[in-house]
Amino acid sequence: MTRIVLATRNAGKVAELRRILSGIDVAGLDSFPDAPEVPETEPTFEGNALLKARAIAAHTGLPAVADDSGLCVDELNGMPGVLSARWSGRFGAASGDRDAANLQLVLDQLADAPDGRRGASFVCAAALVLPGGVEHCVEGRMRGAIIDAPRGTGGFGYDPVFVPEGGSRTTAEMSPEEKDAISHRGRAFRALARLLPDALVY
Repeated sequence: MTRIVLATRNAGKVAELRRILSGIDVAGLDSFPDAPEVPETEPTFEGNALLKARAIAAHTGLPAVADDSGLCVDELNGMPGVLSARWSGRFGAASGDRDAANLQLVLDQLADAPDGRRGASFVCAAALVLPGGVEHCVEGRMRGAIIDAPRGTGGFGYDPVFVPEGGSRTTAEMSPEEKDAISHRGRAFRALARLLPDALVY
């Protein structure tokens, strides 16, 4: 079986992707300590996912899978978007808990927004790049709303304040399996997984 490299060092994301891609031989970047850090400099999720997957495929000589994902809030004109992981800027980095700082900033920015204007989507672009240059990229979305205070201890990032459409619990209150079944990342990577058997014949 061909080994695939997941182009991320985010432990929460690695665990999530290994669950979603169960049955596929995958390795995280912890197996490649000399792999380069790839700045997310593109203006779109797709662009950043492809940027990272291309760099890791070139470095390892193996098929590489990468994603870029984030929270797009209607009231904030689609932001934080591709800046989701860095939304709180230097303050978040200095605080020592960037996830908490990012989440609190979004809550502060929505403090005066009524329930009807707190709609949001989690978006994920997942890319597969083969050493020979073949590329695939797919997108998954999960629609929902932002609540006014965190709930739950699961997941990571903005999960404690996001309630999926039609539900009452945040994604941080769901089991990993429940979240994977409906999440933006689950949808994107299941779509990508369907392409793998044909794509890996190279």
